[in-house]
Amino acid sequence: MQKSSIKINESVGIHPTAIVDSSAEINADVSIGAYSIVGPGVKIGKNTTIGPHVVIKGPTTIGTGNRFFQFSSIGEIPQDKKYHGENSELIIGNDNTIREYATINRGTEEDQGFTKIGDRNWIMAYVHIAHDCNIENDITFANGATLAGHVNVEDFAILGGFTLVHQFCCIGAHSFCAMGTALNRDLPPYVMASGNYASTHGLNKEGLKRRGFSEECIKALHKSYKLLVRSKHSKSENLAEVKILADQYPEVKRFMDFITSSKRGITQ
Repeated sequence: MQKSSIKINESVGIHPTAIVDSSAEINADVSIGAYSIVGPGVKIGKNTTIGPHVVIKGPTTIGTGNRFFQFSSIGEIPQDKKYHGENSELIIGNDNTIREYATINRGTEEDQGFTKIGDRNWIMAYVHIAHDCNIENDITFANGATLAGHVNVEDFAILGGFTLVHQFCCIGAHSFCAMGTALNRDLPPYVMASGNYASTHGLNKEGLKRRGFSEECIKALHKSYKLLVRSKHSKSENLAEVKILADQYPEVKRFMDFITSSKRGITQ
């Protein structure tokens, strides 16, 4: 094990079978389990636990309080035939849980050059997050959820087991995907979807109630959903009415802005 420049807290420590590159920057209280590999260009913040048989390749920057379970693969090169070894990176924030066999790839020069994971995300077993994805905060990925490249997922979204997301899609904040959902278009904030390919099924009302949204706000969002997603009339005909609600509720404005700026089209 190469560890000449690494300080080890004896109460936590690095297992003697782990392989840690001498150039890796690892906080003194990081725990690294048996047979794990940490490569060059990796930075790991304090209070992070890395289980056994984890592979982390760089350039990868990991914040504080994260937990990686066995057999996860972090910071590997993109699964993209256009990638030819150019420099790219993975950035992971704080307090994320990354379970068994999860795979998170670095970015590509075709996009932003990095994949980014925010804070407090719950990433369950066999989840795949491909190159150039942007994952915000407090998101739940159930077992087997899979993101193609260039996908954005906003705060508090929930992706049910084996959800599949096409490249370049955006999943809005507080939305909910049922088990086995396949998305090939953008999913607006606050909305539930299911099916292959997905269709929407109204607002994620129970989720919004749990997160403290007022009854009045939920009603305004529900009306906006009917006007912009489910109405037989064109969005432009209903937009004026939604704009009035958007002036009263920031959540409606976020919903409206998401739909009007969508590049792939909206799941309906």
